[in-house]
Amino acid sequence: MASPVQDLLKRHDCKTADDYRSALKEIIQEITLLGLSRAGFFREGAFYGGTALRIFHGLDRFSEDLDFSLEAPQADFDIEAYTSSVRDELAAYGFELQVERKEKTEDSAVQSAFIKGNTLVHLLKIASLTPPVSGVPPNEQLKITFEVDTDPPYGASYDVKYQLSPIPYSVRLYDLPSLFAGKLHAVLCRSWKNRVKGRDFYDYLWYLSHRVSPNFGHLEARMRQTGHLKTPEALDSPQLLELLEQRFGQVDFKQAAEDVRPFIRDPRSLDLWNREFFSSVTKDWLKADRP
Repeated sequence: MASPVQDLLKRHDCKTADDYRSALKEIIQEITLLGLSRAGFFREGAFYGGTALRIFHGLDRFSEDLDFSLEAPQADFDIEAYTSSVRDELAAYGFELQVERKEKTEDSAVQSAFIKGNTLVHLLKIASLTPPVSGVPPNEQLKITFEVDTDPPYGASYDVKYQLSPIPYSVRLYDLPSLFAGKLHAVLCRSWKNRVKGRDFYDYLWYLSHRVSPNFGHLEARMRQTGHLKTPEALDSPQLLELLEQRFGQVDFKQAAEDVRPFIRDPRSLDLWNREFFSSVTKDWLKADRP
C-alpha cells in the first residue's frame, strides 16, 4: 500500500530532477498547510498569493513560498506559536526539516520562517530513486519561506477550501477577487530592484483568462497602505487601466519572461510578451467595473 506522501507524489508527472524538486517542495507545502490547519492558524489567518492560486485554483506554474495574512491587525502575533506544529506535522510524514523563525533586519509587519533541509535526502524518501540522482548535488538544500502579514489591509473576502490528502483538512484563503487585488498590487507597486518579477505578470494573465473581477476595495486599501495611492478619491476603473498602461511601459518584458521561464512547463506561452500584448489583452479581458 502506498504511503500518503507517495499518493501526493502520484499527482506529479516527474521525469526530470527539476520535476522531482518541484514535487518535493509542493508536498512539503501541503503538509505545512495541514500542520497550520490542525494548529488552528486559519481561525485567525488566511492563505493568499501564487501558491494559494496554484494549489486551490490550478495555476500552471510552480510557486516556492507560502504567503499568509491575518484577518485583522495583531501587534502581538508571534509566528513561533506555529513553527513547532509545522515541524511536528512534517516529521510525522517522515520529513526531518528545520522550521525556524527568520529574524527581521528591518521594521516590517511581515513575520517569516524558513523550512529547510537536504534536497537529495528527502527525494530519496519520497520517490523510488537510487543515488546518485542526476542533477541533484548531495549537499543541495531546499528552502521554503512562509510569511504572515500581521498588519493586513482591510477589505479582503474569504473562501474555505478542503483538501483530502494526506488527510482531510480545511484552509481559509482569500477569494479570487481578493487574490486578484493582491496580484494587481504586486504588478503595479512591487519594487523590482535589479530584476522584474515576471511571475506577477504570468499570474496576472491567469486572472484575465479566467475573467476574474478584482476586489477594488481591497486593492485600494493595499495601495493606500504602501503609499502608491494618495488621492482622496476612490480608485476607479479608468484610473486602474491608466496605471496598468503606465506600468507596462516600464517593464522589460524579455527579462520578465526569463524570470518566470524556470517555473512553467510550456515556455511558448511567453513568446508574445511585450508592452503591446499586455496593453491589448488588458483592454479586452480585464473585468474592471467597480461595483
